[in-house]
Amino acid sequence: MNAASLLTPRLACVILAHADPVHLHRLIEALEPFPVFLHVDARTPDTTFAAMTADLPERCTVLGRTTTAWARWGLVGAELDGYRAALETSDATHFALLSGSDYPLAPAKEIVDLLERHPGHSFAKVHELPYEQWGRSGGLARFRYRHWGIGKRMLRLPIPRRLPRDIVLTGGPQMKILARDHARAVVEVADEHHELIRFWRRTWVPDETFVYSILNSPRFVPGWKAQLVPSNLWLIAWDGLRRKSPPWLDTVHTDVLLNREKYSDPNMPHLFARKFCSELSTPVLDAIDAHVSLHSHSIGPEEVLHR
Repeated sequence: MNAASLLTPRLACVILAHADPVHLHRLIEALEPFPVFLHVDARTPDTTFAAMTADLPERCTVLGRTTTAWARWGLVGAELDGYRAALETSDATHFALLSGSDYPLAPAKEIVDLLERHPGHSFAKVHELPYEQWGRSGGLARFRYRHWGIGKRMLRLPIPRRLPRDIVLTGGPQMKILARDHARAVVEVADEHHELIRFWRRTWVPDETFVYSILNSPRFVPGWKAQLVPSNLWLIAWDGLRRKSPPWLDTVHTDVLLNREKYSDPNMPHLFARKFCSELSTPVLDAIDAHVSLHSHSIGPEEVLHR
């Protein structure tokens, strides 16, 4: 265990956002007092970007903008940029990756307490591939063939290619919490092994596989499995329909959102949920805020944040 693991746990939040300034500002406010590293898609109109980044708190850093199209490498690149900035400018022991449509379901103290119980550990529900729920190939076709994305459509070149050596192909949800050492390892591999970046640029949905495959490969991170808490801390209300993205959350989901222990692992209840938007989700967000406030305990910024 290194020195970072012995620090009082501090969470830094990397947010990848595309739209909805109203919800984004509400999300950042709800993440008080954690530092935020915000990336806004380069395709977002300038007027919307200006509204998204206006009057942000001092604890929020706006990152350089790149294109973060669905299912493509840009999402991974923006995630790595967030980790780099957080590693350089904060002493956070853990980094959470969120989208601009996420929202916390737990008070800051509960999040900090969880991290304190798991020093040096990351949190994600991952699967080595092939994984039967990822289609006929178990997800391996994402790697064996080169892919391009057009809108939300996939173009696949049906010519197999060689897979990278000594990489344990692994997949899981884009949203996760990484321990500082794990985030640093991923950034270092990305900076030193450009051949892997070239390979992953032509995989399908790389934001679900690149980080996990690096971490799960003993070549790069020998102790990953022992330092992984196999739990998904995000509540997503998949409804059984064929969808490319989760459905929006509204008052229909109030019971699920306010009774996390009932609908998740009681030892590891959900800390966040997605997807929300200001147009449809304001009433249920108000209910979440009231519920969190009722169950919050006082916690000073100095206990969770030191920049």
